[in-house]
Amino acid sequence: MEDERKTAEALQQGLEDDGYSVEIAHTGEEGFFRLNSGEFDLAILDVMLPGRTGVEVLFTARKTGLRIPVLLLTAKDAIEDRVRGLDAGADDYLVKPFAFAELSARVRALLRRGNGTSATSLQFHDLQMNVVTRAVTRSCHSIELTTREFDLLQYLLLHSGEVVSRAMIAREVWKEVTRHPSLDNAIDVHMMRLRKKLDESFSPRLLHTVRGVGFVLRVES
Repeated sequence: MEDERKTAEALQQGLEDDGYSVEIAHTGEEGFFRLNSGEFDLAILDVMLPGRTGVEVLFTARKTGLRIPVLLLTAKDAIEDRVRGLDAGADDYLVKPFAFAELSARVRALLRRGNGTSATSLQFHDLQMNVVTRAVTRSCHSIELTTREFDLLQYLLLHSGEVVSRAMIAREVWKEVTRHPSLDNAIDVHMMRLRKKLDESFSPRLLHTVRGVGFVLRVES
């Protein structure tokens, strides 16, 4: 949802060109009503909606049971504004101005994530995860993971075949909006422990480091 009509229409056209069906609301009240009366796969909320703000709409909608992914658009890049949006229930945020290609990529990522988390199990090669019982196996052998390792592996499984950066992991797994050296070190330590559990006793290796970029789940060629 976007308060500037021309921008909203441009976004609608771009998303429809990508194959999506799009509905627009120009005020917070209208947006809240549509979210509660329709069935959507994803919502895009602008923070500065007239009437109710996007954050207020999101917070109330989450309290009433909204479960779909939400991308928050904001003109404010201050850490406290991003934290406020994430705390209200946003799954991702995008600071204006932005390129439509980036918005489109984030929409695709959120929809993939939403589809993945609705499944009871996730699988890649011979690695399986039951997201309900939190059981993980490889080649039918049980793998014991800590809570953080499980969340990290779940995120990697949802993005299997894609390189994920430390910034993405910091935001999506640690729920930190900014990176710092100690957090990068913590991510690296957990990734090392996870790699040892997943790959030390099995073949082929699945968890790989892409130097200078991040990490990826893929079958070693």
